[in-house]
Amino acid sequence: VPEWPRSTSWWHGPSVSGPMARTVADVALLLSVMAGPDPRDPSSLGESGSLFAESLDRDFTHTRVAWTEDLGGLPFDAKVTQVINAQRNTFESLGCHVVDATPDLSDADEIFKVWRAWTLEMEYGEVVANHTATVKDTFMGNIAEGRQITGPQLGKIERLRTELFHRVREFMKTYEFLVLPVSQVPPFDIDLPFIKEINGMPMKTYIDWMRSCYYVTVMGLPALSVPAGFTPDGLPVGLQIIGRSQQDLSVLQLAHAFEQATAYWTRRPPIVDELSSPTQ
Repeated sequence: VPEWPRSTSWWHGPSVSGPMARTVADVALLLSVMAGPDPRDPSSLGESGSLFAESLDRDFTHTRVAWTEDLGGLPFDAKVTQVINAQRNTFESLGCHVVDATPDLSDADEIFKVWRAWTLEMEYGEVVANHTATVKDTFMGNIAEGRQITGPQLGKIERLRTELFHRVREFMKTYEFLVLPVSQVPPFDIDLPFIKEINGMPMKTYIDWMRSCYYVTVMGLPALSVPAGFTPDGLPVGLQIIGRSQQDLSVLQLAHAFEQATAYWTRRPPIVDELSSPTQ
């Protein structure tokens, strides 16, 4: 399922509301009525949402794409990496010039976690205080962290975030797109609260296994997730395409081309068919 999970603006907190749809074209349709200038939001796109009603077809010959397997050293399950690497040829077949390259995302983890804790405390601190018995410990921990954050600490994070933004902006002058896996691990058992280690590397917090997503959030660039294949166990794996600042349409166009070339959106995960089969 293609989704538009992260903000195209500078910052919108720990999570971002956006369309999820069956196809990239459907995402574009939703954006055509959702996006556009809004005086209530200084970070909204200046162009009309009708931009997204334009054709998604485009020639990608000689388009430079940065390809990163680990986003600068993050641990990824080998099953995820195998699926994503198999799609490199797809981008090359579209005419893209694919190069191994990763932007410098130093401090992304600290930036995200400090702003996340501060935002969660600001939005939910009072509510949680009255329902401590029904809120999970990890979330309570985030609220507690948010209450300890100081003004100078936020000032430092804002400086680091600005520096990261400009490093990525310079990187994206060379590459029109950055491509990498969405998640660091395949879907896991619903009874498992969170992933505690990947490839033998311990996860320090309950969100560390999704750094490949929230590092992209910190970038503040348009990003879209598309189905990219299945693990040997039949579990779905997603690929995310990140574009230059405010270039949302171009991300949709490359995702559309990838979707048309692979047609994974038409296929059910094999594990779904296996689990839904009558017991023999």
